[in-house]
Amino acid sequence: MENVVVRRWIKIAIFNLFLVAVIGTMLRYKIAFSLPFIDQKKLLHGHSHFAFSGWVSLAVMVLMVDYLSRELQRDFFASYKWLLGLQLFSAYAMMIAFPIQGYAFFSILFSTLSVFVSYFFTVKYRKDMKLLNTDAVTPYWFSSALLFNVFSSLGTFVLAYMMANKIAHQHWYLGAIYFYLHFQYNGWFFFGCMGLLNEKMEQAGVQRAALKRVWLLLTVACVPAYFLSVLWLKMSPYLYAGIVLTGLVQLYAWWKVIRILSGAAVRQQLRLPAVSQWLLLFSGIALSIKFALQAASTIPALGQWAFGFRPIIIAYLHLVLLGVITLFLVGYLLAYGYLRINNTAIAGVVIFVTGIAANELLLMIQGIASIDYNSIPHTNEWLLLAAIVMATGIFTLWIAQFSSKKN
Repeated sequence: MENVVVRRWIKIAIFNLFLVAVIGTMLRYKIAFSLPFIDQKKLLHGHSHFAFSGWVSLAVMVLMVDYLSRELQRDFFASYKWLLGLQLFSAYAMMIAFPIQGYAFFSILFSTLSVFVSYFFTVKYRKDMKLLNTDAVTPYWFSSALLFNVFSSLGTFVLAYMMANKIAHQHWYLGAIYFYLHFQYNGWFFFGCMGLLNEKMEQAGVQRAALKRVWLLLTVACVPAYFLSVLWLKMSPYLYAGIVLTGLVQLYAWWKVIRILSGAAVRQQLRLPAVSQWLLLFSGIALSIKFALQAASTIPALGQWAFGFRPIIIAYLHLVLLGVITLFLVGYLLAYGYLRINNTAIAGVVIFVTGIAANELLLMIQGIASIDYNSIPHTNEWLLLAAIVMATGIFTLWIAQFSSKKN
């Protein structure tokens, strides 16, 4: 049954993704040419905060509330409307405040509001999940996602404390940033998406024991996996060995998921439309690359290479946020009727994926060239073009949602 309220929230989330792409295009334009009235660093903060809160977090929250509504056969959106509204308000407020003043009173106020919204959402959602009379594994994934989201906020509070007290220790500063990013990317975002995928695998008849084993492995690995982001710190040999093992555990757990999804019976039960099959395949490939890169970064020479060059770090962050999370969410939304599938929507998806692929390829080339301190001519102009292509693709997908035509 189509839920008008859910579709309305998803349209807002997709429009927010378009705004993220527009801000990204502005950032790329300023690097390639000149926008003297824009502060690059301040706009970058607005870009990242809005991408996290206005796109991914909002979409995952809406889909998690929809899961409750479907499982319990009652509308939960009325009771979550105020939380989703505050989430949306704080996202827009940060998008405006950060480019204007950077880290100052209003931007910190609205980012703090966003953190407390996540706290209230966590408390309320975990309470509502107790109403579920099921032994399904999906609630386990959502519980982990919510706890990691709360955990990630510790990084922002440490960062705020350091800035307020003017503590300029570089390692602590970077450690706090990577702490927040890790438990957002690899905790809240990833486990939220895996919960959505897990529900469909359960419906396809996959054994509960196998799914719970994957959840347990990845949940246990998530906390020590943070150290994969700070390998430049001095560590004992025992801690380093544990980090190496963590990278291998993640690879093993993901390989188990691939084996489950590659089964003919599961694929037949899922019955995904072609456009979703391709998007989820690309997302799976990106996730495989991500886990492989994390494991490979434990090799000292490769780790120094990965953390020493900004274009490589940016390429990795975009690989996860765009290649893994965004492609999965868009593929999921199209597969299960949250977004309309028509010729315009398919065209938008093709354009968007083309932009992502071009962006990652160019960032990789730029990163490899920077190792020898070389510069590839016109790379910034090509990256600007890739950003324009991504924004065009998402706008096309969003416009397609207002058409009554379906394929």
